[in-house]
Amino acid sequence: MTMTKPDLLLVANLTPRVVDQLDQDFTLHRYCDAEDKAAFLAALPDGVRFIATGGGTGCSREIIEALPDLEIISSFGVGYDAVDVEAAKEHGVRVTNTPDVLNDCVAEVTLALMLALAHRVPDSHEYVRAGRWESEGAMPLTAELTGATVGIIGLGRIGKAIARLAQAFSMRIVYHGRSEQAHQPYQYYADPVSMARDVDWLVVIAPSTPQTRGIVSAEVLEALGSDGRLVNVARGDLVDEEALIDALSKGTIAGAALDVFAQEPHVPEALRTQENVVLLPHIGSATHKTRAAMGDLVVKNLRAHLRGEPVLTPVV
Repeated sequence: MTMTKPDLLLVANLTPRVVDQLDQDFTLHRYCDAEDKAAFLAALPDGVRFIATGGGTGCSREIIEALPDLEIISSFGVGYDAVDVEAAKEHGVRVTNTPDVLNDCVAEVTLALMLALAHRVPDSHEYVRAGRWESEGAMPLTAELTGATVGIIGLGRIGKAIARLAQAFSMRIVYHGRSEQAHQPYQYYADPVSMARDVDWLVVIAPSTPQTRGIVSAEVLEALGSDGRLVNVARGDLVDEEALIDALSKGTIAGAALDVFAQEPHVPEALRTQENVVLLPHIGSATHKTRAAMGDLVVKNLRAHLRGEPVLTPVV
């Protein structure tokens, strides 16, 4: 006798590796492909208990409340700010994400951004390709990481991985977060403005919450100063983008390296045309190895819940 597979709502268009695995255990309903989302929700069969989504897509209150039997939302990504966690709590829905498996990858990209900005790697590359080295001579001298101080906003799993890599460059590490963490070997600052004033680099890797949105304000950038550089590998909304553009254009800070933006994939022209900026298209975890591990964790959480076992990485 063939067992009927439970229904799962696919809210985000996840990778073929994930979808193929989910298809083994669930009947998939591709909300992500529906043109009329409301009609699609209304036409779903009763008893949908599972959702798979992406960190950028999330899951709205509307979807949660349209599925009275919903039990779990498994999200692809460490950030879950796009999931209406409060609605999930109200309706007794478990939420999971994919932490840890992307720590090293994001930390590598962070240091790559820092190195690229300090040593002007993209500019130097284009300088050589355009034949300017031969026609104009050597480029100006650059900055370096060795011996500099980096302040990390958000000393979580990824923040700690960044700190470890930064120490390989003999950098001094300090941090700001909701509270001081016991047994960490780094100086804690309760105030991001004070920390910015004392560092050469400011790295943003905190989650997006009402408390952290806009944490890198005009005041923080002013404190960072004309020799300071900003790196954001968290969420675009943690930085006041207009204040950042103003600070870059006026030389209030020396430069910025950004993997995330306020209105992705839109990047303001004022950032795209700045010479003292390095830009990436939100690829902090975008390697074959890491994305495969993230996808596998999405599936493992759903399968664990299906079997009545504890999920591996619960948020709520």
